[in-house]
Amino acid sequence: MNWTKQAREKFSIELAWDKLLPSEQPIYVSSLVYSFGVFTLSSMVVVIASGIIMAAKNPLWYQVSGLGAYIRSIHFWSVQAFFFFMTLHLVAQFFMSSWREGRGATWVWGVISFGVSVVTAFTGYLSRGDFFSQWNQVQSKDAFNGAGIDGLLNILNNGQVYGLHISVLPIILIGLVGIHVVAVRRRGVVPPIGTPEEGDNV
Repeated sequence: MNWTKQAREKFSIELAWDKLLPSEQPIYVSSLVYSFGVFTLSSMVVVIASGIIMAAKNPLWYQVSGLGAYIRSIHFWSVQAFFFFMTLHLVAQFFMSSWREGRGATWVWGVISFGVSVVTAFTGYLSRGDFFSQWNQVQSKDAFNGAGIDGLLNILNNGQVYGLHISVLPIILIGLVGIHVVAVRRRGVVPPIGTPEEGDNV
């Protein structure tokens, strides 16, 4: 058997449609704590959509245009919602020991996604173009210099920071979240501690 056939058979089993898009879920999934991940994804969709609109125009547009300021406010508050729900999701899954039963990689991908999200948001705050972002840039530059990593990223270079924020980091984040979601679908949602996997479905 050649490797392509083996890979195809493995993917057809591990990533079957009934796992990726299940029609039924265990009854415990109806709990609110299992909705934090979905709320995080929903917020992320709004962040990406509003960010694409802002990037398609230009940074000056959302500084001088009323509509641009409105779109920027949507982008800002959706980021707040994204981090709020992601933090709840992370804490909830931590106390549920969601790495149980072979789900360790799923947990690791989620934690890495959280870290990349923080860096992405940081570059976004530096791209606001107001006094607040300029003050943060100067303070961050001092911190980067003190840590000895200023050679990796010039915080005072607006083009470099903006490019990372709208292209490099979002692509990495979307990829990581995609891997995390596929891993969740592949292994299934983690049951509450002490609850058998084989439960009633909803």
